[in-house]
Amino acid sequence: MQIQKKLTVILSELKNHAPFTLFGASTGLVCMLLFKNVGPVINHRLFQVFHPGHVILSAIVTASLYRLYESKASFIKIFLIGYFGAIGIATLSDCILPFFGESILGVAIPVHADLHEHNTVAGHDNKLQEDAHGNEEDIHYEDGLESEKNDKTPGIRARLHLGFIEDWYLVNPAAFLGILIAYFRPRTRFPHAGHVLISTWASSFHVLMNTNRELTAVMLFGVFVVLFIAVWLPCCVSDIVFPLLFVGSDKDLSNVLHHH
Repeated sequence: MQIQKKLTVILSELKNHAPFTLFGASTGLVCMLLFKNVGPVINHRLFQVFHPGHVILSAIVTASLYRLYESKASFIKIFLIGYFGAIGIATLSDCILPFFGESILGVAIPVHADLHEHNTVAGHDNKLQEDAHGNEEDIHYEDGLESEKNDKTPGIRARLHLGFIEDWYLVNPAAFLGILIAYFRPRTRFPHAGHVLISTWASSFHVLMNTNRELTAVMLFGVFVVLFIAVWLPCCVSDIVFPLLFVGSDKDLSNVLHHH
């Protein structure tokens, strides 16, 4: 019976999240159109604002929901559930799923380290050719041709930005703050639509960081689908599914349906 109740809650949450997520994905496209020409550095800065913001809200919701149903749980347990629920799901929503979408849509640019590694290998091969043939002119490319050659080289990976690793000094403290808020004020409320919007904008700027192509109508539609999926499922998992996995089977879950 408890499994059936949890499934009912999950399905209800997926349904309730859909309108917010559709609206959020639309605002994500607006953000991309507004900031498409500012460059990856500015887009990274904006990602550093919205991704930690998403982590804070996820930590508050995840840890609060668990604490409300398991009031006698230790701080360590609340901390672990809040941390892994927030970091894991926010990373999936804002980084991993957008990255796969970028790769499928073909908007991603190569990793700088990979280009450097490839250029190093290419330079080594050119040196070997020079030693063998003694003709330096045959092995050097003009700057434009060399760049084009590198861009078309297979095996170069797209750029996956993991916030909790690369921006650890922002993302991890954000999770700690959210957990502390949940521990001392477990009934803290925040508009759920705001949570969805912040998550969508974080995903949008991850896509923009890696976009090096014109945003055509077809591309925008594909990004819209990516944003919807990247926010819809992970937000439900973070807010409801993950903390409920650790709630005892004797707890009444009827109030979960009204958590937002």
